Amino acid sequence: MKLSIHARLDYDFPYPTDALLQVEAAAIPEQQILSAHIDITQGEHFARVPAHNQIGERIWLRLQGQLVVDYRATIQINRILTECLNLPKVPTHLLPGETVEYLMPSRYCPSDQFQNFVSSEFGTLHGGERVIAMRDWIHSHFSYVPGSSDSATTALDTFVNRQGICRDYAHVLITFVRASGIPARIASVYALGVEPPDFHAVAEVFLGGEWHLVDATGMAQEAAMAKIGVGRDAADVAFLTAYGQAKMNGQSVQVQPA
Repeated sequence: MKLSIHARLDYDFPYPTDALLQVEAAAIPEQQILSAHIDITQGEHFARVPAHNQIGERIWLRLQGQLVVDYRATIQINRILTECLNLPKVPTHLLPGETVEYLMPSRYCPSDQFQNFVSSEFGTLHGGERVIAMRDWIHSHFSYVPGSSDSATTALDTFVNRQGICRDYAHVLITFVRASGIPARIASVYALGVEPPDFHAVAEVFLGGEWHLVDATGMAQEAAMAKIGVGRDAADVAFLTAYGQAKMNGQSVQVQPA
């Protein structure tokens, strides 16, 4: 599948500010960048650095005043799709080293606090069957409510309130999966079918020796997602992190079949 992507950000920075930008689709084997162009308002500093796990790039900026980012790309998705349901959990002692950090609790995913719940609710299931059951449980028990969470909302908060947006759904699924001893991380993606259109966040779980994208909101399919970056939770994949004051004037994301 080919995806046509257009993302635009418009922010104001009243004082000289450092900012970290991550909006470009990653150049990785599972997706091919057929064309891409990014326009960024000129500032004092611009530098590309590798993103988490070497998946994608971040851009360091230092600027004052208005920042306009306009990104357009066409992406060919080459991901090998495997039904997670029948995939096994990799024995913990056989996990690759790069997956180990994704077993641990993180800022937004306190998985150590969910082991009893996960055991009682999903204890008879294993591997991919358990992950899919968790995905479906979240989808049926939570309400997608824009504006219902903020940058401080954790998976525990979302679990209690039973509502959130894509990052909250992803955080809860990641938390459940980690509590089951299966590595899980967050992936920021461009995806078809997201309403309202925006940057999207999904879980990525390690089953059968490979990573697989899983969307608990039910809005996006693995075959129609272009990965931007990955990390322990949303703190690692923010499209814009400002180390100072910032005001959003507007932003938009469009994803269409190419």
